[in-house]
Amino acid sequence: MILRHTFSPPNNTRLGHLCGPMDEHLRTIEAALQVGIAHRHEQFKVDGPKAKATRAMEMLQALYEMAARPIALDKVQLMLAGDAAMDEAGDGALVLHTRRADLRARTPNQSVYMDNMASHDITFGIGPAGTGKTYLAVAMAVDALERSAVQRIVLTRPAVEAGERLGFLPGDLNQKIDPYLRPLYDALYDLMGFDKVQKAFERNALEIAPLAFMRGRTLNNAFVILDEAQNTTPEQMKMFLTRIG
Repeated sequence: MILRHTFSPPNNTRLGHLCGPMDEHLRTIEAALQVGIAHRHEQFKVDGPKAKATRAMEMLQALYEMAARPIALDKVQLMLAGDAAMDEAGDGALVLHTRRADLRARTPNQSVYMDNMASHDITFGIGPAGTGKTYLAVAMAVDALERSAVQRIVLTRPAVEAGERLGFLPGDLNQKIDPYLRPLYDALYDLMGFDKVQKAFERNALEIAPLAFMRGRTLNNAFVILDEAQNTTPEQMKMFLTRIG
């Protein structure tokens, strides 16, 4: 079966991010799904069995939507790995409705992780980089906020590289801490969109700060995410646990 799609509006930067260096992303999808992918500018053609060709085209469309920034090969591989494990996750898996698409667990461990976040006050997520720990936690937080299950989202992570002595860095506070919090911003923009994120900041429904700034805070009726918790000191972890009650 041959499927064709023209990405509109044409955007050479997005197309470059979609294809990857030397079409690396396309070759990876071809090998995993056993399809052929050809393209000329914004026109793409996928050739293969109906189900696999359809899935490959869906992946290309999803990647194009997130291609405002460069896409890591790990992201493509994670999407492909999720397809292989989707059946194991089960049809009863938790589904989160986001602006881009319905979000569900792609592996059995992700399904357990999301179920634990939905049913427990405190959940620990441990795993290799690129397995969705931060992204799924932020997605659960956004879902809880939009359902009014919580009043605000608090995202924090230790600014390890700066030793949390941020005064030596140039710029104002936001410029100093922005590089360490960028992964959290990326997840929020992907799930909510830039405008909704800015409005949430304006009404104090969303807060992102280094862990050092959590001292003395009262975090009631909030969905709190501590990212990169393995980099905290024992004193920082004790402080964080007292802050969340």
